[in-house]
Amino acid sequence: MSTEVVLEPGRAEQNYWRDLWRYRELFHVLAWRDVAVRYKQTAVGVMWAVIRPFVTMVILTVVFGRIAGLPSEGAAPYPLMVFAGMLPWTFFATALSDASTSVIGNANLISKVYFPRLIVPTATIVVALVDFLIGFAMLLAMMVWYRFVPGWQILLAPVFVVVAFLASLGPGLWTTALTVKYRDFRYVIPFIVQFGLYVSPVGFSSRVVPERWRLLYSLNPMVGVIDGFRWSVLGSNAGLSWSRFAVSLVVVAVFLRLGIRQFRDMEKQFADLM
Repeated sequence: MSTEVVLEPGRAEQNYWRDLWRYRELFHVLAWRDVAVRYKQTAVGVMWAVIRPFVTMVILTVVFGRIAGLPSEGAAPYPLMVFAGMLPWTFFATALSDASTSVIGNANLISKVYFPRLIVPTATIVVALVDFLIGFAMLLAMMVWYRFVPGWQILLAPVFVVVAFLASLGPGLWTTALTVKYRDFRYVIPFIVQFGLYVSPVGFSSRVVPERWRLLYSLNPMVGVIDGFRWSVLGSNAGLSWSRFAVSLVVVAVFLRLGIRQFRDMEKQFADLM
């Protein structure tokens, strides 16, 4: 039986999104490899996914809760409020940092084999998702410790996790493409992450932001993600404005669109730039 090979200009471009599904097994392999590498050669293994947000939670609780005396969300203990904000933020920060160097880290694979390059940074974000799930288990343990019973809103937590994934994917694709072309750009990412931690409502409630500035504040896409996830965990007492959440969703969609476009425009040059 003979096999017919069709050579047609732009054919790979036309089938790009279909190829993402065809190469789903490669996505699984890369995601599992990244998860295994993350924990295989560490002394405390998965505990890093707990230690990092826990230590940050303690620091933010002391600074904002004890020293600054900022209020919590409703009747929720301040550490619980902070940790509920830490989880989506840590997910975003880890995804952005890991995705930015994912293509460079897979240079040998990218320069030899064809597959949709979008798979590489997306698979890397799965590692951040695993960290998030481990941290979520700790959040449940904290609820038991503080005898805090969540409301029905916790059933909507997966929705906000999906939004957090999309909020991470857009900037992640954008920084990935820029890092391939400008290698020193990867040193900018830690600064962005550190700065974003303090301008996002992680260690404090969005309610402390003056009302006249809250709409502008919602242009930070992580404001809506954090407020939404915190509302799903802490219940109706958490400060979630659906109108401002909609603003954050629009910003997430814009960043996702720009990230995909930037990545697709530079994807053809990756092999030459490695």
